[in-house]
Amino acid sequence: MIAAEAGDQSLAEGLDLDVLPGGAKAAVEAVLMVVDTPLDELTLASVLVLPRDRVRQILTALAAEYSEQQRGFELREVAGGWRVYSRAELAPVVQRFVLDGQTARLSHAARETLAVIAYRQPVSRARVSAIRGVSVDSVVRTLTVRGLVRDVGQDPQTGATLYGTTTSFLERMGVGSLDELPALAPYLPEVDVFDDLEGRT
Repeated sequence: MIAAEAGDQSLAEGLDLDVLPGGAKAAVEAVLMVVDTPLDELTLASVLVLPRDRVRQILTALAAEYSEQQRGFELREVAGGWRVYSRAELAPVVQRFVLDGQTARLSHAARETLAVIAYRQPVSRARVSAIRGVSVDSVVRTLTVRGLVRDVGQDPQTGATLYGTTTSFLERMGVGSLDELPALAPYLPEVDVFDDLEGRT
């Protein structure tokens, strides 16, 4: 059936979650298992026809349960929604799998360029090139195609395109905002010369 007749209940409204195995908590968990981007509470509440407060209560309980049981995954609230991630402490195991798997890895140049954009955004390609000491045109195109950076406007003085990171970048980093990124120094020790370099571009 493509659409319900007027006045009929939707499929979700016709479900009694309390009689399903595991109840509403299991229903929330099942939906989380099939999403590949953070799912906001309002959408989840709408899909399952549950009060938003109850959905948040369930999400919080699931996150605590996974943590207490030291499962191989955890439920995090990131980028305005909730998503299941592999447990941070098991990163070496997952990394070993990913490196041998089908996930395309970013080159060293791409990782450096992405770090500069993440910490100095909004920033132009010329300034990123000045900081890295090499042209980054092709690298920025690659990062844009992969959905990690995007055009966020133009420099009012030069007219150059300015770049910033995307929501997808936050999701992959497992953070809710740029404020949660780790300290810059361990990754870009030359940060103290950034401003001087930018002043020459």
